[in-house]
Amino acid sequence: MSRPVVLSNGELHVGLNKYGLVHDFYFPYVGLENHCAGQNLRHKLGVWVDGITSWLDSGTWHIESWTAEGALIGHTRAVNDALGIMLEFDDTVDAEISVFLRNIHVVNLRDGPRDIRLFTHQAFAIGDSKSNTDTAQYLPDSNAILHYRGRRAFVISGRTGDVPFDQFSIGLFGIEGREGTYRDADDGELSGSVVEHGRVDSTLRFRLQLGAFDSGRVHYWIAAGTSTREALYVHKSIEDDGLDDYLHKTAMWWHEWLKPAKIVSNKLPYHERRLFMHSAMVVKSHTDKRGAVIASTDTTMLNYSRDAYGYCWPRDGAFALWPLIRLGYVTEPRRFFEFTRRGLHQSGYLMHKYQADGAIGSSWHPYVHGSISAPPIQEDETALTLFMFAQFYHVQKDPKLLAEFYEGYVKKMADFLAGYMDEVTGLPKPTYDLWEENFMITTYTTSVVFAALQAAAELAEIMEDADSAVKWRSASDDVYNNAHKHLFNAERGHFYKGIRRNDNDVEYDATIDMSSFFGAYMFGLFPLGSDELTKSYETIKSTFMQNGTLGLPRYENDNYHRLPTSGQGNYWYIASLWISQYAREIGDNELADAVIAWLHESSDGSLMLAEQLNPANLEPLSVSPLVWSHAEYMATQLDRIESMLE
Repeated sequence: MSRPVVLSNGELHVGLNKYGLVHDFYFPYVGLENHCAGQNLRHKLGVWVDGITSWLDSGTWHIESWTAEGALIGHTRAVNDALGIMLEFDDTVDAEISVFLRNIHVVNLRDGPRDIRLFTHQAFAIGDSKSNTDTAQYLPDSNAILHYRGRRAFVISGRTGDVPFDQFSIGLFGIEGREGTYRDADDGELSGSVVEHGRVDSTLRFRLQLGAFDSGRVHYWIAAGTSTREALYVHKSIEDDGLDDYLHKTAMWWHEWLKPAKIVSNKLPYHERRLFMHSAMVVKSHTDKRGAVIASTDTTMLNYSRDAYGYCWPRDGAFALWPLIRLGYVTEPRRFFEFTRRGLHQSGYLMHKYQADGAIGSSWHPYVHGSISAPPIQEDETALTLFMFAQFYHVQKDPKLLAEFYEGYVKKMADFLAGYMDEVTGLPKPTYDLWEENFMITTYTTSVVFAALQAAAELAEIMEDADSAVKWRSASDDVYNNAHKHLFNAERGHFYKGIRRNDNDVEYDATIDMSSFFGAYMFGLFPLGSDELTKSYETIKSTFMQNGTLGLPRYENDNYHRLPTSGQGNYWYIASLWISQYAREIGDNELADAVIAWLHESSDGSLMLAEQLNPANLEPLSVSPLVWSHAEYMATQLDRIESMLE
């Protein structure tokens, strides 16, 4: 299920589902410890009126959700014609303190006075834990409900005008035959139970007396802390200062942060400018304060017994930050490079992926690959991170930055890349490809390693480290020459996906893979205008773009989430945007613009870009949003804007 709204301050990260309900609640790291993980942990919100209780996820409400233009504030409108009730939400996570804020506008659509009761239901599995050791209790002195376990505490409260919630209930759900305290609201009343431990939940009631076509407001919040004391301090701040002030300050914070993106995107048409700005906020919202850039916080895949995307892949993080680097942002890239420096293996490579706290993430890569023993890595992640650091330095031109990162970061990674070469082909040794499926020498990884070694040599020259400059440039030249010997498939008119090595045998994989083409041109392994790139471009169009199709798969017969109607594979935004970027480079602006137009037509109204699309109906597949999709959109548009200025 797509997350139409994501809200974050780099510490507290909240995802709202299509019903406008809290579905993901990460704290104190983005992407780590989802306290609402699992299908049964979605918070609920409902209305009692005229003797009927209706919850927003009942299917009887017409609901629309979107994100404000120019600020990470979610808007949801829910209308129930049968009840004659409209709810409008303004939602955000405060930019500075960890609190989820919800301003609820309750509207009576009937010609007559009515007693309307709004219920908010909270259900956590604190610490992403399946053990039943949480506690919830009513705090009379604070007008609040406290949920806590260990060093995680959440204080829930709210008020209508100056009046706090007037009823509450605390109980159990999902065990001992208990459905949850929200069922206590069926008659419009709550029991007032004051404490429970185990698998606990809570429900609050807010009562409004509204005249004909009248409206009122409920202010609701969840304050988060690493202790009860901290959470209560945040709660009291909201209680004392008022929710409206915090909403306003957060809006102003986002307006300020977006200024560099806004200045550049003003050259785009309105609907494209809006997605560009939104994409920048998606990238920022998935960036933890300690530097990790999380691929996606959408937990949909957990419902299929899969691991989720709540990790920092160094490759995804580097691509995500590339548009921010180009726009002149400093804080986010610098923290990312500090984060990856902390995670760097002593041998000079980065691991498969990391948790937001810096620990190594889950992996399916082994140390043994048939007769070959090798680190369980995707070498392109190390190479791309190094390459992007060099780009960051060239934009910032800060000698202190380079001096700080050179010895223990640039040099370690470049030395690893230069030494990790296959003796038979002269190309980088086999590692897992960027799709995390094949252990081989790939055209894509080779391209990134080539560019990273070139970039490192330039940095070495700036640092007057002549020996390293010569070593890395020599290694880069060798990769270039050997790539031209081995990696182009003249028979198919495209680059090989890769080469599998078995002892001294060499086996070529001729699968047409978009990453091979992208890597070859993006990182300069084959120059623009070369026969190889020209032929590959035509091969891609004849293979994937027949009948005017603009959505592209990753590669031929891609089986990941593949549906019977998927043909060669599902559409991937990043693959389609890659062809747009190349088309722009060679002056084929018609195709470049057509891909951008297709993307806007295929994306949903929430402006969230998924990982994949169903080719049959263009419905999002896998996670949504995917940060890389949004970053690639920004990169594509930046290329377009730069071309306008030439």
